[in-house]
Amino acid sequence: MTDTSPTPQERLARDEGDPALVRLHRALSRLGSVLTMMNTGAHPDDEHSGLLAWLRFGRGMRTVVACSTRGEGGQNVIGAERGAALGLLRTREMEEAARVLDCDVAWLGFGPDDPVHDFGFSKDGDDTFARWGEDLVVARLVRAIRQYRPDIVLPTFLDVPGQHGHHRAMTRAAETAIRLAADPAHDDGLAPWTVARHYLPAWSGGGGTYDDEVPPPDATVTERAAGRDPATGADWARIGEWSRRRHASQGMGRWHDTPATEWPLHRVGGVAEARVADDLPQTLGDLAALEPEAAGALAEAEAACSAARAAFPDRDAILAALATAAAALERAEPATGETNRHRVALKRRQVAVAAMEAAGLSPRLLVPGDDLRAGGTAEVQAHVAEPLASEVSDVHIDLRLPEGVTATGGESIRLSAAESAEPSPAFTDGWSPLGGNSPVGAVLTATLHGRATRADVNPERPFVVGPAALLAPSPDAFVRGIGGPSAPLVFTHDGAAPLGADLPFGWSMEDADGRAVITPPVGAEPGLTRIVPTLDGRPATRETVTVHSHTGAIRSREEAAIRVLHLDLALPEGARIGWIGGGSDRTDLWMRRMGLDVTDIDGLAPDTDLSGFTAIVVGVVALASRPDVRSAIGRIHEFVRNGGTLVTLYQRPDQGWDPQTVPPAPLTIGTPSLRWRVTDENAAVTLLEPDHPVLNAPNRIGPADWEGWDKERGLYFASDWDEPYVPLLSMSDAGEGPLKGALVTGRFGRGRHSHVALNLHHQLDRMVPGAFRLLANLVAPEA
Repeated sequence: MTDTSPTPQERLARDEGDPALVRLHRALSRLGSVLTMMNTGAHPDDEHSGLLAWLRFGRGMRTVVACSTRGEGGQNVIGAERGAALGLLRTREMEEAARVLDCDVAWLGFGPDDPVHDFGFSKDGDDTFARWGEDLVVARLVRAIRQYRPDIVLPTFLDVPGQHGHHRAMTRAAETAIRLAADPAHDDGLAPWTVARHYLPAWSGGGGTYDDEVPPPDATVTERAAGRDPATGADWARIGEWSRRRHASQGMGRWHDTPATEWPLHRVGGVAEARVADDLPQTLGDLAALEPEAAGALAEAEAACSAARAAFPDRDAILAALATAAAALERAEPATGETNRHRVALKRRQVAVAAMEAAGLSPRLLVPGDDLRAGGTAEVQAHVAEPLASEVSDVHIDLRLPEGVTATGGESIRLSAAESAEPSPAFTDGWSPLGGNSPVGAVLTATLHGRATRADVNPERPFVVGPAALLAPSPDAFVRGIGGPSAPLVFTHDGAAPLGADLPFGWSMEDADGRAVITPPVGAEPGLTRIVPTLDGRPATRETVTVHSHTGAIRSREEAAIRVLHLDLALPEGARIGWIGGGSDRTDLWMRRMGLDVTDIDGLAPDTDLSGFTAIVVGVVALASRPDVRSAIGRIHEFVRNGGTLVTLYQRPDQGWDPQTVPPAPLTIGTPSLRWRVTDENAAVTLLEPDHPVLNAPNRIGPADWEGWDKERGLYFASDWDEPYVPLLSMSDAGEGPLKGALVTGRFGRGRHSHVALNLHHQLDRMVPGAFRLLANLVAPEA
């Protein structure tokens, strides 16, 4: 178990970055509009951040990001997280980005084990829906629309050829979901809701990655931002970039000397407007004209909310006005019609949160660095500050606990989880800036200016119930060639009791004092064997903890499986490999598990001695974070000319790859990247030079080596190259011309450079046999 408690310096930094007056201003600004805008997208970081900042802080609207995946199939430029771990990281990044924008998040997908997940790049919506299920995505989006009841829905991208298939699918799903959400015949247990405005972006989503083939629709409205944010003095689009900076794993966040102030939009089936949703009811006062039974109370609430905003920063005056608003909204809600009652209910909650901010109670729920475990205990601390306003009394804080968890104590509270307590789900369905986002949380209640008020309190980090049977086997995967003796597989672990396992026929395991030995049967057949150890009869869970400054600790869980791959694999003799990594690529780990001699090259200088290596491998997008490689590129070229083997795995053209200087001879990576990738993992592969040494020594590459690939064949293919490079492979997606830039190689002096745009590192993680055989050939010393 890993303790990730914030340090005192981290807590101080969080306090400094979250001024109370900014929080209060933000809370009051929610009270100026009754409209909700939903922005739909496919991945965390798809949102229109600058526009959302303007609509939320400049016009007071509630904003919601509806996101279909957790981004688990994307890249990661800051760490080693991949798959579920990356999905959890990008989930947290999206929530932190939403915290900056003060917007809600509605999740439609629930990680890599859910049908709706980020499976990598797709070129059209049909291909995406073939994997996700169009009916499932639409049904989940209908529920989100009915739950959040947006007046406005805006997909982020256009459904046009040349755009990411995930984006296209979500834009198509939005059109269908808007129609079904209003249809009473579509029964999902929620009341129908009619979206008043459906917009599309009136600009192209093309660029270095995408290549929209169809011009954007004409703009029917241009939303123009006015002024700057009064709470921070920042331009609205600058706040959007503050938010985008939280998507650090994708390298987001840009400085613009002149931030955007205009966003052209196309209203689907509508006419020109002066600004977005201009003729819809904007305020509680506008609702009063539509709700005769509640008109008086709504008008009173509008006046009180306006008075509260005008009184800023006078906390006592704000509290007095908010107490009047709360009483008026309480009277108004039951008298308001079904169409608008949700607006009044939300405004009541927003008023309560604003009142708590005005009171200055600053509630805190401090939690331990590790999760609460089934059958275990944990201590949390609840703190409430002295109020900054008068007429504040009866203050207390109560825990909100999941089933199977109990609490005892006062300010220092002891939590106990029953043995039967279910672990909290890794992926939840939403996030709200108003709180209530953690399985273990608290509720603050107080009497404010004579009114009983309550608001949710989040812990300082998401606090969950975790599994009890934790195991950290090391190593957790083995790669073995067939034909030799079946040597035992030895791993260590931190289990407190001897392990059990449901072993395949002919396999055996012995475990003592944290050292387990698995013995395969003699003459084990080629293939992948997966063994899940048990602790006290329960399948063991592996927990991986990573910490980033912008998200805090990320805990990912999976079965603590031991994977054993037997395959026909020959290793190059005498290979001594230098590894240059920089991202989430674990090719170095797999080379070591293959039995190769690998040394990390942590820093390069123009005079670095590379003569001790026979090969140097540059990991996926490593150039993005390794400027030392670019500064020492002349030394690497010299290494190649003197007989060394250089392998560069795929690199982004906009992140450190200079086609004229990085490779030994000019080699260009194609843009936009959508045109230079093969997304079908089963696409036919043609060997253009079947007798080439890279395809024959020490392993002869054949049709079987392209079977069982996952996610895609490759990306960021080379589009052009000079002699002496030659392409070795040809492949394509259905209906497209052949691409030959997946693997190009050339002799330079006495050495070789091979540029590999195949998605090789992902296949290694999935233990695809052909990936290991090809990698062994790529790093082989030149004859």
